[in-house]
Amino acid sequence: MRPSLRIAVAQPLTRTDDVAGNAERHAAAVRAARARVVVFPELSLTGYELAAAPLDPSDDRLAPLRAACAATGTLALAGAPVAGPHIAVLAVDGDGVRVAYRAGGDVLAEAEVMRHLHRAGFPVPRVHRADGADLVLEQVIGPTLVEAWVAGDVDAPAGARLLVDLHARLHALPARRSADRAVRILHLDLHPNNVLMASTGPVVIDWTDSTEGAPALDRVMTALILAEVAVDRSGPLSGAAGELLTAYVAAAGPMDLLTEATRHRADGRAPDPGRLPDAAALVAETISRR
Repeated sequence: MRPSLRIAVAQPLTRTDDVAGNAERHAAAVRAARARVVVFPELSLTGYELAAAPLDPSDDRLAPLRAACAATGTLALAGAPVAGPHIAVLAVDGDGVRVAYRAGGDVLAEAEVMRHLHRAGFPVPRVHRADGADLVLEQVIGPTLVEAWVAGDVDAPAGARLLVDLHARLHALPARRSADRAVRILHLDLHPNNVLMASTGPVVIDWTDSTEGAPALDRVMTALILAEVAVDRSGPLSGAAGELLTAYVAAAGPMDLLTEATRHRADGRAPDPGRLPDAAALVAETISRR
């Protein structure tokens, strides 16, 4: 006889522009439910406000919900907008927070890239279904690289080597469409929040921006994203991001195309475009010192 699986549906009071308070109320619902899985409504973490700012899975305001899931052994499925922009379902458990599902836009191109990479042996989640705006992926268990770093399981040199290795493995594969040997598949958003540390090894997620082009653009894009975090002096990961940026740039290959990377990030992809000039300057300075 199979063991029973208790699933609960919860709808706590949510308020717009109050992610911290909403996460606390989600945590209380998780503790009260005493269930293995607790399902919350769409956009439950931000309130049903379509213009709400995207929520990063590593956001410290989600800490109460992560702690409640860890304490109770619960998987919480909570709604929030994420970068893209997309309406998403965040899977929260003792290992952290990750995007389990997202809707918005046609996902066919992203799914085809992931299927191609999966067949080639590159570590991506298996695509179960891609239909219109719906993309359903294999669940990958494990913390993000950011969470592993914060927990002290990965240091800056090891994190940098991991990012460099993932780029090298990806860029060793031929492009799907172009016959030009200099052109490769690019992720264009490969940073520690998009790397899950599974028991079988790192897995790269979120291929929304994937395209084909020069590998140097992909490498410098990672550096620019790290620099965006580093120049936010009020952010809790600013110092750590600066340390990782230095280690990453020292270990990575050629990093020209910084201007093109900056334009790409400015086109609705950077969470705070106002930080891009300082971030680009930091990348240029770091490259000059290696």
